[in-house]
Amino acid sequence: MENSTSDPTKSQAYEDVERDLNLKIIEVTNRIKDHYPQLTTFLDEMPIAVTDDKNVEITLRNLRSYYDSLNTMLNKYISEQPDKKV
Repeated sequence: MENSTSDPTKSQAYEDVERDLNLKIIEVTNRIKDHYPQLTTFLDEMPIAVTDDKNVEITLRNLRSYYDSLNTMLNKYISEQPDKKV
């Protein structure tokens, strides 16, 4: 029996990748909030991935891009502040 709220256009593999990317985004965001609160102002300025249920590849690409942007921002900040690595 399938969950009635699931989208029949999304495969299980897609949902796994989407879930993984969302978890990674949450982890990086929490790391920023917990250890580098001075960067939280930039979180509001970053483009948020827009979902497109009609084209799942675009959605995954947007999530990956957002995750990569968060990581780039964090790693750049850490590299510029070597004494504050966490």
